[in-house]
Amino acid sequence: MDSYEGKATLEWWANPSTCLSSIPVRVAARSVGKNWTCEATPEPPLTAEDRESFRFLRQRDPHFTLRLHHASVLLVNVVETGTEGRLILTAA
Repeated sequence: MDSYEGKATLEWWANPSTCLSSIPVRVAARSVGKNWTCEATPEPPLTAEDRESFRFLRQRDPHFTLRLHHASVLLVNVVETGTEGRLILTAA
């Protein structure tokens, strides 16, 4: 697979039974040689309060679970870009 675009969910788990955040996102992943790049955009866009909560959790631990809608799950590191709402995801 050279690319994937679709809906997914970013989840932040405090422990195996407590999910503190679940954010619906649209992801665009592309293969670049043996590596891949992935961007995500929250859909719908986060409110100011949700953005603040998201940043708080990311400061505690930037690793989120990326749950794709075809049942794949991947641990990712999330970084905000300078563009409002865009996120860069890398495999953790």
